[in-house]
Amino acid sequence: MSAEFQHRKTLTIPARYGKAVSLKKGEAVQVINTYGTQVVDCWAYNEQDVSEYMCMEATRVWNQRLNPKVGDSFITNQRHPILTLVADTSPGVHDTFMAACDARRYELLGCTEPHRNCHDNLFEGMRELGVELPHGNLASFNIFMNIQVQPDGITLKTLPVVTKPGDYIVLRAEMDCYVAFSACPQDIVSIQGQGDNTPRDAELRILTGGFPQVSLQGSWVPA
Repeated sequence: MSAEFQHRKTLTIPARYGKAVSLKKGEAVQVINTYGTQVVDCWAYNEQDVSEYMCMEATRVWNQRLNPKVGDSFITNQRHPILTLVADTSPGVHDTFMAACDARRYELLGCTEPHRNCHDNLFEGMRELGVELPHGNLASFNIFMNIQVQPDGITLKTLPVVTKPGDYIVLRAEMDCYVAFSACPQDIVSIQGQGDNTPRDAELRILTGGFPQVSLQGSWVPA
């Protein structure tokens, strides 16, 4: 699997937990769905100023797409590209709509005890790098998550992931940045694959070469 990619580090994202990595401009991170069943939430921050962060709203405007495809970039709240999707062996089903799960989400789902959640995993992963975020961010890029727009063009339907074991995406850094991930702990709403709703590990590789190089595209403008 992807043996042609040169990498300097491999990390496991333990099921229900998070990890963050530091990328230099031109490096990339490969996100591998080891078991083919796991949703992985993702955030990115400018390493020089973490008040600049990957923004799903600006990304949809830039690409004129609900969800990204290979060649599309993710855009910050200051309208700068921060990551570009350069490879995707999955069916290409991802999500930019749904908020990351947090403690309040599980309360609303009926949990009476603390439940691990993606939002806390974001902070934990960044703290492992020695970075304290100034504020939270529920607007994650939800890798492998299967949210379908219904025929009415308005309603969303939440479904389990459709990836296979070993499917991956590769995100290239367009600036020096931190990228945080969470192996989503959701075990109540049926989003994890194969119907058993059990969170599982995923894998990260920090790539230094050998991955596809695609041109950075500018923002959409009307014709």
